[in-house]
Amino acid sequence: MDTLHVLWSLFIDFIEFFLLGGVFVLILLYIYDKHIQRKHALLINYPVIGRFRYFFEALREPLRQYFAEETFYDSKDKVDWVYTAAKDKPNYKSFSVAQPFSGSRFIIKHATNVLNEDEVDDDTSVVFGKDREIPFVSHTPIIRSAMSDGSLSPEAIRAFSIAGANTNLTINTGEGSLTSNHLFTHKPDLNNADYLEIIESTPWAEFLFKMGDMLFNRPRALKWYRTALLNEKTQNTYIYDTTSHVLFRVNWNAPIESFPKEVPSDIPNTIFQMSSGLYGVRDENGKFDELRYQKVMKFCRMTEIKIAQGAKQTGGKLSAAKVTADIAYYRGVPEAQNIFSPNRFPFADTTTHLLDFVERLQNLSKKPVGFKIVISDANAIDEMVKEIAKRKAQGRSIPDFITVDSGEGGSATAPLELMESVGLTTNNALYVLDTMLKKHEIRQDIKIIASGKVLTPDDAIITMSMGADAVGIARGFMMSGGCIRARMCSGFGSHVCPVGLATQDEKKRASYLVIKEGKEIGNYHTNLIKGMKMVASVMGVKNINDVNKSHLTFKNQNGEIYFDIDKYFHQKLHI
Repeated sequence: MDTLHVLWSLFIDFIEFFLLGGVFVLILLYIYDKHIQRKHALLINYPVIGRFRYFFEALREPLRQYFAEETFYDSKDKVDWVYTAAKDKPNYKSFSVAQPFSGSRFIIKHATNVLNEDEVDDDTSVVFGKDREIPFVSHTPIIRSAMSDGSLSPEAIRAFSIAGANTNLTINTGEGSLTSNHLFTHKPDLNNADYLEIIESTPWAEFLFKMGDMLFNRPRALKWYRTALLNEKTQNTYIYDTTSHVLFRVNWNAPIESFPKEVPSDIPNTIFQMSSGLYGVRDENGKFDELRYQKVMKFCRMTEIKIAQGAKQTGGKLSAAKVTADIAYYRGVPEAQNIFSPNRFPFADTTTHLLDFVERLQNLSKKPVGFKIVISDANAIDEMVKEIAKRKAQGRSIPDFITVDSGEGGSATAPLELMESVGLTTNNALYVLDTMLKKHEIRQDIKIIASGKVLTPDDAIITMSMGADAVGIARGFMMSGGCIRARMCSGFGSHVCPVGLATQDEKKRASYLVIKEGKEIGNYHTNLIKGMKMVASVMGVKNINDVNKSHLTFKNQNGEIYFDIDKYFHQKLHI
């Protein structure tokens, strides 16, 4: 208090000088705006005061969600549900919803004879590739949608890995390839670890680690530890094993015989996404490397080929600011240069070409393979499904699943002119794909994963009722992992993610609390499943995988009610 008193006294004593200094700065700013700068006409006409326009514009985005009505999701209540579920707190509302749902919407049918929640099956698993040599059983129908290491920070990927390992959450790698951070929870057997590059500890490194951990925190200690042992630009590509105190990363040059025969049980169930850039499975010339792919699949359960994404039907984009030495190492690209993947997948010139490549990957991995698309034309989907059915009739292998992404899907980096302008919304796209697969009698052979604006248990149940076997969620998991929806993810602007979740900025990343956020991501997943089972009990359904369109009613914005969903969609989509 004495210090504050002294400072205040000094300010009062010299207030004239402070005022004079302020006036002098304003005069200089006036001269600069009026007579020197030639970037903004507004400042020439309205020097100094015109800057308030840019100041308020800068404040608008970060403050939007606190004062404006929620317009992207149905209700701010849904956003609040995510944050509350992540904290694992009771998720009940009092009196009424804060922002009533309006417009057209699906309504869940209430059963005449409801079930108690303990009567709903605990088994929520979904089987992909039932006819493959190595099928994949996802413990729940919830999948963390594709978000790559690079788009997200290494720390965020580690948090998702913790949640995946602890709560049986299935993780999609995104197009940035499988990285060391996806193996964050791995505890290698050092007597059988020829597939790893191992860096053993030294007394000096141990001392630095203990001092850093005692005086500061674990992340600072690990930084000192890595520097003591490696001191190289890609030192963060090595994971620290808390048990053996070694650093490790995958040795991709090791013979495939030394790789694990089965996916290690201490890492999350992982879907490897292969994009047009072939990151993680390309050779030095950028061509597909079969052997590298087989090695990657020693850690992954199935493969998703990315043909298109809802928010952008172009190739993936990663700004140079996010292409660190680590990301360049993982993807096999130059450091600090923009990465713009080709629009077209190199093995998808035609539907036949794509299906041939799917079969090739199935033979190489012995595991399920599918692809991700955006739907904007029922006739195009009809032709694609017809080609798949033809292959089945010929005894050929067909995709094990199709992921359909909503035109409302999100992205860290997408052209504005494509966002929400190309592709049907989740339920419309789902209905088209489900209908076409049934029309050609192959629905029982192909699982559907659907994604787009799913946040809460009722969203997931409605999506599954519309035909999805599994539900992909990205933004909900981002929020559960600390995202405050500042919309500064791309890395192309002057601002970066303020919480260290979707940036490669080292200072921001250092603030990300990996263990805490990993726990909260897991809480969100657990509470999603818990909530879905509660909704199923009200519907009178014993297993959440048994929901279907008959459990839904649709009300349009004019108040018209459709108890038969098929009639509504036939009238709407004309298929």
